[in-house]
Amino acid sequence: MPTLGIDLGGTNARAAVVDERGTILASAKMALTERGPEAVVESIAQAASEAVSLAGTQVTGCGVGAAGQIPGNSGVLAVAPNLGWRNVPLGALLSARLGMPVRLVNDLAAAAWGEFNAGAGRGAQDVYVAFVGSGVGSCIIANGQLVRGSGGVAGELGHTKVIPGGRRCGCGELGCLEAYCGGHNLIGLTRELLASGRSSALAELTAGVAERITPLTLERAAEAGDAGAIEIHSRAGKMLGMAISNMITVLNPARLILGGGVLMNCPGLRRAVVEGIQALTSNTAREGLLIAEAELGDDSGLIGAALLG
Repeated sequence: MPTLGIDLGGTNARAAVVDERGTILASAKMALTERGPEAVVESIAQAASEAVSLAGTQVTGCGVGAAGQIPGNSGVLAVAPNLGWRNVPLGALLSARLGMPVRLVNDLAAAAWGEFNAGAGRGAQDVYVAFVGSGVGSCIIANGQLVRGSGGVAGELGHTKVIPGGRRCGCGELGCLEAYCGGHNLIGLTRELLASGRSSALAELTAGVAERITPLTLERAAEAGDAGAIEIHSRAGKMLGMAISNMITVLNPARLILGGGVLMNCPGLRRAVVEGIQALTSNTAREGLLIAEAELGDDSGLIGAALLG
């Protein structure tokens, strides 16, 4: 019997009816015009109703992937920065509204589970997934099971420390990998470089408008030979390569799946990360490792959430 998958973002809620093979039968999207819990639950319910109606079938359960910290199996979004929420019992609220069981998981765990079952992870049992988008996250799948840790936050690669006492991260701590390599922070660092007046390449690429900067802008400035851009770009590639290689050495997965908007849209950075992984992973852990790119795009979270539901 198909299940319902929900991908809850900061501006939209997407819903899809997914069969047991991970095929999307129908989907719908609703804009989050208001961000209070009751309004968001109603938007999700509307998207879910439309997807089920389009699919013309019943569903047996629902999985929800949401950006934020979710302790264990509590169904509570303890911290959801994109929505400005703290300690919202989203699982219970949605279950009551939809009239079915709801499982709430981190959005990256949902995306990883989708790739594992229906994308680049098919055929492997031990998989490590690393995504670099607006932030940096990862997920561990061992012996075919999600590894969530005692508090439900295993795989927080972006909040491992790379420079003690370094740049402040969005989580509030200092020196996190994400503070130097996440998309939002790469943009922030690049805007600082533009504002300093030390980058003629950035000034030319953006016409001096900071809002035009993306991680790809940084990469193009680095490729043009701009010293400041090279420093930011090169550091991110080296840090990500080392951090991921260390995880591969520790976990010894059969497959590494790389994804996220920054890695997929910045080929130079992706190449530097892969080169770092190949150079720094221990010989024994690297033996037999297959490095793959995520295959499902924006649908990975929908599919994974539904299969977990």
